[in-house]
Parts: sequence; C-alpha cells; structure tokens
Amino acid sequence: MKYPVNRSTITHFIIVLVLSLTTSCSNDDETSSPIDNIYIDIPDIHFETKLIELGIDSDGTINQQILRSDAEKLNRLDLNLSANSGEIIDFTGIEGFVNITFLSAAGQEIEDIDLSFNTLLDTLILNANQLTHIDISNNSNLILLEIQSNELSAITGLSKSTVLKKVNLSFNNFEEFTIKNESVETLLISHNLLKSIDTKDAINLKNVFIILNQITTVDFSSNSLLETLVISGNKLQSINLENNTNLTHLYSSSNLLTSLDVSNNQELIDLRVDRNPDLTCIKILNGQEIPTVSLSDYQELNTICN
Repeated sequence: MKYPVNRSTITHFIIVLVLSLTTSCSNDDETSSPIDNIYIDIPDIHFETKLIELGIDSDGTINQQILRSDAEKLNRLDLNLSANSGEIIDFTGIEGFVNITFLSAAGQEIEDIDLSFNTLLDTLILNANQLTHIDISNNSNLILLEIQSNELSAITGLSKSTVLKKVNLSFNNFEEFTIKNESVETLLISHNLLKSIDTKDAINLKNVFIILNQITTVDFSSNSLLETLVISGNKLQSINLENNTNLTHLYSSSNLLTSLDVSNNQELIDLRVDRNPDLTCIKILNGQEIPTVSLSDYQELNTICN
C-alpha cells in the first residue's frame, strides 16, 4: 500500500536539516578560532621585550603576543643574553615553546612557572628568581637542574627525571629534603635551613654539598659511590663513613663532631675537619696517607683513638 507524499513536509524537513548543519559549523568555528592557533599570549612586557631583542618575536612589536611558529622553531631559549630590558615577573607564554631543550632565565623576578608543556627540556636554569615551589613532573628528560638563590621550600616531580645528573638547590629555604632519584650524581643544597636530609634512594650519588645548614645527623650508608662530601658548617655530632670506600674528599669543618673514623676510606686525598671543638683524634689505618689534611691545633691523626 503506498502512502501519499506531502511535498510541503519534505521541504520543511530539508530547511530544518540545512539550518541544523549551518548552526553546527558556526559553533565549531566559534570554539576553534584560527587566531588561537596562530598566537601565544605574552602578557609580561619585559618577557616580550627580551624575545624581540633576541630576534625571536618576528613582528618586533610589543603587543603581548608572539607567533606560535616563532616559539615552536626554537630549541634553545637563553634569556640571560638579553640586557637592559627589565626583569620578567610573569612567565606566561613559556608553555608555547614546546621544542626547547635548554631554558635559562636567571636573575628575573619569576614567582611561578608552568613547565608542563616543555617536555623536551634537558637543561633548566632558573637561578636568582623568587620561586617558592616548582613542579618538574613532566620534565623527564632533564639532565641539569639549577634553581639556586630562590625561595624554594618544596619541589615536585624530582623522581620523574630519570636521566637527571646534577641538581643545584643551594641558597633556598628547604628545612627537610628527600631525594628519590637513582640517576642523580651531584647534589648541591648548601645555604638552606636543612635539619634533615634523606639520600638513601639516590644510590648513584657521587658528590654532595650541604654546607651551612642545621643538620644534626646524616646517613650515607646507601651511597657507596660517594666521592666528595662537603658538609661543613652544620651541627653534626657523629658520622659513619664505613660504607663510603670511594670517598676522596671530606670537608666537615665547623661541626660538633666528637669522633671520626676514616680508616675505611683509603681513597681519601683531602680531609678537612678543623673547628670541631670536641674532636681531638681522627682515626686512620696504619700506613694510611692523606695528601691534604686540615686540622686545628688540638687535633691529630692516629691509629688509636680513645
């Protein structure tokens, strides 16, 4: 049985369909404006000025934006090469530099930074800023991390940087510090407020610099590869170096040590333990030679210490 075709109904249906498709396309255009893909916002005038001085912002005009293509063609961004353009406060826009492997922005006034899109970074230098916290969870390719002379008291994502070799966090505000990273070989965290430090999960540490803190106890028994330990200017009363047979340099001046045994540290070539008021005898092995030794007048090296 055939039903009659109502031409007005068909016409109405076609009109509704066309209007629906037109509205859909219009909405797509509104949510994906071409301008959003072409430019990156750079709200900080000093940041943009530096980019212009370095020839990175190709339009050469302070307009709080940069072509995305200008940012994406870079693999190295060294803002320290720019002079007399003021200090950066707002680092918004750095997320557009997705291909950089090197970033240096020392001596600025940066308080916050989002590096979650800069996943190719292997070198990060942010010395002398005003950072209180930093998250490097997405920066797994980092090899060098330099963030000294800030106001840091916390760092997130350090364990995610699985090829990281050197970390410099000196001159900050850390009160306690735990490093869980098996790739790090050099750790500098001097001139902080440290009362405790945990390095047991950094088994490849070779060099540790933690002078001028407030540390009373340390445990480097898990760091058997340790070669250089600079821990002067703390409040250490004792230290066990039995497992650190690769140790070549030990600086532990200006502490509160009452005893010290380096008889198991046969690779020592430089020992500095002066200005420990209650340390009079440093135990060595019979025949052990240490080329450079710094002692106070009341101290001596001996094979027998009471």
